[in-house]
Amino acid sequence: MRIVAGSRKGARIFAPKGLDTRPTGDRVREAVFNLIGPVDGAEVLDLYAGSGAMGLEALSRGAARATFVESDREAAETILKNLDKLKLEGAVVFREDARRKLAADAAGGRRYDLVLADPPYAMTDYTSIARYLPRVLSDDGLLVLETAAKTEPELPELAVRTSRKYGSTRVTVFEHE
Repeated sequence: MRIVAGSRKGARIFAPKGLDTRPTGDRVREAVFNLIGPVDGAEVLDLYAGSGAMGLEALSRGAARATFVESDREAAETILKNLDKLKLEGAVVFREDARRKLAADAAGGRRYDLVLADPPYAMTDYTSIARYLPRVLSDDGLLVLETAAKTEPELPELAVRTSRKYGSTRVTVFEHE
């Protein structure tokens, strides 16, 4: 896997070993960032971050800060390794449950311009995180939710801006209604 564009374009990144994480491929990442446009100066939240590929891509493309949330120890360590290798600043990695982090950020009034969420494809009920997502998304912010291609997610209080399939992956971009 490589960073697709920005200041670290072409740099290889590490992925956690095993089948527990499913890093977003280069082609899908490129398509996502084409859909959402420039991220210069953005505050980014990368939930279920895995290798951190999406948040790393955002930082490479000019995001001001990225918060990575990953519960798996090896995956969180991989993100730290990637940040060190790429010499990217403005990042923090939380090794904790995504729902818990969302609840804390919502309660604390923390807001993000871009939320990237790539939960396990087996997760098709987003109720546990859906109530917090509108509260952590800035007024003109975007949420990018990756799911299995056959899943068409809906989230209360957020409108679908676009939804596209790329092989076995569906990318749905949400915004405030």
